[in-house]
Amino acid sequence: MASYPFLSDEWISEARKIREEFDGKGGTVPHQIRMNLVITEVPFSEESIDAHVDSSDGQLRLDLGHIDPVDLKVTLDYGTAKAILVEGNPQVGMQAFMAGKIRVEGDMAKLMAMQATPPDATAQEVASRLRGITA
Repeated sequence: MASYPFLSDEWISEARKIREEFDGKGGTVPHQIRMNLVITEVPFSEESIDAHVDSSDGQLRLDLGHIDPVDLKVTLDYGTAKAILVEGNPQVGMQAFMAGKIRVEGDMAKLMAMQATPPDATAQEVASRLRGITA
């Protein structure tokens, strides 16, 4: 299977295919959140990447661009975003937050609630597939 840099156009295209394949097959996300992301220090771009996470329909979706309205906005570097969103490593996120490498604007309680919820089997399978396409 081919692998691509996290958040590259090719990665986003493959991630969308995986999301479509699993759409509606898992349980619903217990905590709804609408979060904009600003990913800095992107190795393949001179600019930051605007993305979002949205679970307002019960499914967790990561995609490009910002949405409105949102519960919060999170600014973080590429390596930290990849560790949290693809590798599923919340410890990296906590360490980065404590070191001031992650800025959160908005409802921090929603972010903490989302992180505290263990993923179901379908979410784990999607995460595994995303790791498989990530260089």
